[in-house]
Amino acid sequence: MKALALIFLTICFCIISFVAFSHEGHVEPEPAVATAPPATGTRDAKTWFTDTPLQDQNGETLRFYSDALQNRIVLLNVIFTSCNDACPLITRKLKEVREVLGDKADGITFISLTSDPLRDTPAVLKAYTLKQGVDGPHWLFLTGDKAQMDLVLSRIGQIVPTPEQHSTQLIVGDVANKRWSKIRPDAPAAAIAQRLQLLTMPVAGR
Repeated sequence: MKALALIFLTICFCIISFVAFSHEGHVEPEPAVATAPPATGTRDAKTWFTDTPLQDQNGETLRFYSDALQNRIVLLNVIFTSCNDACPLITRKLKEVREVLGDKADGITFISLTSDPLRDTPAVLKAYTLKQGVDGPHWLFLTGDKAQMDLVLSRIGQIVPTPEQHSTQLIVGDVANKRWSKIRPDAPAAAIAQRLQLLTMPVAGR
């Protein structure tokens, strides 16, 4: 029993840690903006995250809050497609997470936001998803013009002066119930999947 308890505590530590690993060319600046919406109501969440129109990998326009976030269990991360080290590794890790989730994966939306919108057009993002084997209806790769992406990234706690200067942290959330946390991308795929599954469970008293 003690061994099981130790394993559980180790997994929990990995999941709730607020420090993500950085990789070559990437830095981990302190977040300049809070990463969760105000705690009162859906309208506040919409205002906080904004309904900025973005384009997905299929060239379709989606409003960030209403179409990508609202009432969903989500995992958010930031990438840029010309990255040759951590970004593809993390994408492959998240692909593994979806495989671990199995049939529960369809109830969880992954959202990868580019930090390099000047180069990462919808067509470039589409090619990236096909190369990585992650093109699907429950995984959005989003881009827009630089002002749009700067605004959206700031609302999840990232100020990104250059594409390389994005955080590698994963942000998971139950949008409707305002439950948010950060996960290290080097956490085991099974631990990330477990955290997402916990977010799908009903909230006591609601």
